[in-house]
Order: sequence, then C-alpha cells, then structure tokens
Amino acid sequence: MQQTWRWFGPTDPVTLADARQAGAEGIVSALHHFPSGEVWPVEAIRQRQAEIAAAGLTWTVVESVNVSEAIKTGGTLSAAHTVAYIETLENLAACGLKTVCYNFMPVLDWLRTDLAYPMPDGSLSMRFHEPTLAAFDLHILQRPGAEADWTDDQQRQAREIFHSMTPAELDRLTGIVLAGLPGTQGRYSLEYVRSAIAQYQQLGESGLRANYRHFLRTVSPAAEELGMRLCVHPDDPPRSYLGLPRIVSTESDLAWVLDQSPEYANGITFCSGSLGVRADNRLLAMAERFAPRTHFLHLRATRREGPSAPASHSFHEAPHLAGDVDIVGLMRVFVAEKRRRQLTEEPANIPFRPDHGNRMLTDLTRDNVPGYPAVGRLKGLAELRGVLTTLETFL
Repeated sequence: MQQTWRWFGPTDPVTLADARQAGAEGIVSALHHFPSGEVWPVEAIRQRQAEIAAAGLTWTVVESVNVSEAIKTGGTLSAAHTVAYIETLENLAACGLKTVCYNFMPVLDWLRTDLAYPMPDGSLSMRFHEPTLAAFDLHILQRPGAEADWTDDQQRQAREIFHSMTPAELDRLTGIVLAGLPGTQGRYSLEYVRSAIAQYQQLGESGLRANYRHFLRTVSPAAEELGMRLCVHPDDPPRSYLGLPRIVSTESDLAWVLDQSPEYANGITFCSGSLGVRADNRLLAMAERFAPRTHFLHLRATRREGPSAPASHSFHEAPHLAGDVDIVGLMRVFVAEKRRRQLTEEPANIPFRPDHGNRMLTDLTRDNVPGYPAVGRLKGLAELRGVLTTLETFL
C-alpha cells in the first residue's frame, strides 16, 4: 500500500517539501486551474509531473478530474464534456498516470458548517452541524419548499441559531457552505445555487442516476482500454441536503455504481470518513465486499454527534484513530486485498492518503486549504503508517 499526500499545486501553503518530510511516497494532485469540461493538455500534465519530481516525489493519483454539471444534468454540453473527459484520460495515460478519483455530487461537492471547530485538546476540526445547515437552508438560502425537509424541532433550532448570529457570522457560514471544491477559488453565489437546486429537483434522483449510468457506460470502456482506474468518491455527507439528490452514499449505491459498467476500470475510492458518517453503513463488511474494485483509499475518521438517527446527523472530523471508524480493521482488509492481488495479474498497489486532519501546533497560525493542514495530516499519516507496518509484519 502506497502512502500518498494531497497537494493542490504551487499555490498550496503546504509544500511538497512538507509532504516529503511527512513521509509521503506519492503525491495526489490535479490541475485545478482547468474548468470542468475542458481538456487537460499533455504539456500542462507534464509540467505538474516535473514540479513534483523536482521535489523527489511522484504524481501517482489524480484527484480530481471533475465531472461537469452539464454531464450530471444531461445538459446540452454533456456530450462534448464527456468527449473532453475521455481526451483528458488519454492525455493522463500518455503521461503514465493511471488512477483517477472523481465524484458525482451535484453542485456542492462537500458540506461543512464550521472549519474551525474547537476540540478538547486545543486543535481545530471541521464540523457538519445539521441544525446550522437548516438555518442556512431556511433563512439564508430561503429554498422554496425547504420546510418540508426539516422537522418542527429542527426549524425551531434553525430560527434560534439564525437570530443568534451576527452579520459577519452569517456571511462566514454562507462562504463555508457555498465553497467550491478544495483547490478552487471563491464561492458560488446564492442565486446560482438556487437555480441549480431547482434544476436538480426537476431532474430527480432517477434522472441523476440515468445520467451517471450513461457517463459510466461511455467513459469506463475507454478507461479500460487505456489501462486506467477510475474511482468514485462517496457523497460527503452521504445524505441528501438542500434538495439535492445524493446517489453514492450507501452500500447499495456503491453496488449500483459497479453494476452499471463491468470493467475493472470502474471502481471506488473507499472514503472511510464519508461512508462512516452513516451508522447504517457497515464499513468492514463494505470494505470486504468492495475491496477487489477499490483503487484508492481515503483513510480518516469522523465522530457522529448525538443520536445517529433520525433526529441528528451532525458530525466532526476526529483524529484518525479516535473516531467512529475502525481504521485498524479497514486497513487489515486492504492489506489482505493487496496480498490477494500479488497472487494475480492485477496491480497490487493500493494508494492511500490521510484524508483531512485537524489543525494543531504551527497549523494554527499557518494558511492551509480547509481540511488539509501540514501537521494534522503528518500526525494522521504517521498513525496510519504505524498501523500498516504492524499489520504487514504480523498479519
């Protein structure tokens, strides 16, 4: 299993030198400056490879080649963007890059309500607080029909939270919820999100699944011919919010994804933190079931807050070995999977990275991409490395 580290490019405050000192063996990166739907040129890919190689590291996983909203909604540009997606895969393959992480989350690719949630040890975590999201949905976004998605008690809590917040706090919450993907700049506007939500409500879950099916059946055969591995990232959080459908959240969802296209290239990014938010996701059983089609691992732990169902689905990012996720058990499954692959002709390597990390020590006064501090991830990677070494030695 290969220890990797996410790097957002030359503007990332956490440098490649930091990654190397943390013990990373490979880099997870992407060309974030190319909008979704555009082709990544070979020259730009090779330039990023050269930047990483100059630091003594190797670009091993692409995260992410983003799927455009036109593809997700089946818009007029869907066919052109799918062709561009395949061309980008061809260019990546020509440069020796074979593992591509992506997601199929509508509009808002991840949701948090706090990027600096105080932990008992003084570190800062990212948090998703459901009543605060309800306050955003009902009183800031003012989404038509939102009341139907929240209980009377949740609406009461949302009112209290909204009226307790200052204008600056309301603007901060809006910026957090409407942030784009990690590595991108700026935030979406309320008007854009309202319009996009209305479009997805017309499309519905069945329409989103149909568009995803078409994408998989078009792109997966091309990726297979290139010897590539595509790995979908689960929804984060793994539930529908703000009226947006989510279709990669549960064991049955992942099974559906794999059933749509039989190629080995059509695989999974097993994100323990995202999937672990749901108490009804049996992570060890899911890992054992999907290990043969898992091409990439995001290892992190989340801690659910309050009752797991049905009243609250709040959570925060926990230390890697201290959340609701059995990280040791999961790593045992994938060490066994690596050994199984070593007996076959399948690529045995399974890259993993410490997904997210709490801000601590010098992270507290240093800029970082939300969720991706230097010291917090170094701590996480060191803990995961210790578990991996133990398992590989004694299993």
